[in-house]
Amino acid sequence: MTTERVRPADLSPPTGFSHAVVATGSRVVFLAGQTALDTDGKVVGRTLPEQFERALTNLLAALAAAGGNPADLARVTVYATDVAAYRAQVAELGRIWRQLAGRDYPAMAVVEVVRLWDEEAMVELDGFAVLP
Repeated sequence: MTTERVRPADLSPPTGFSHAVVATGSRVVFLAGQTALDTDGKVVGRTLPEQFERALTNLLAALAAAGGNPADLARVTVYATDVAAYRAQVAELGRIWRQLAGRDYPAMAVVEVVRLWDEEAMVELDGFAVLP
């Protein structure tokens, strides 16, 4: 797969996301929403960064099982139960992202939701990837 990150001059510089990603490949992988569930189906992590790290790890594990890697991500949506808390911890969340997924960000959005499927969950990530 090849990707091109598009940074329009008339938009503010992206921080922690890409405004657009042009992905060329032959397989599209749709990734279901992942929260901070462990292998027993229990939410782990008491803080947003801990849950974000586990949710991202789970998303990347699903992607790897489908034959992809973080560079193949074209789009990720983050669902957060508290966007203000997400914004307050964005530097730590960005560090976790870079550690697990690298510096090439997909097109992203953060959406506040009232709650997630598991009441203890603070964050959920879903998305899609384009593989060669």
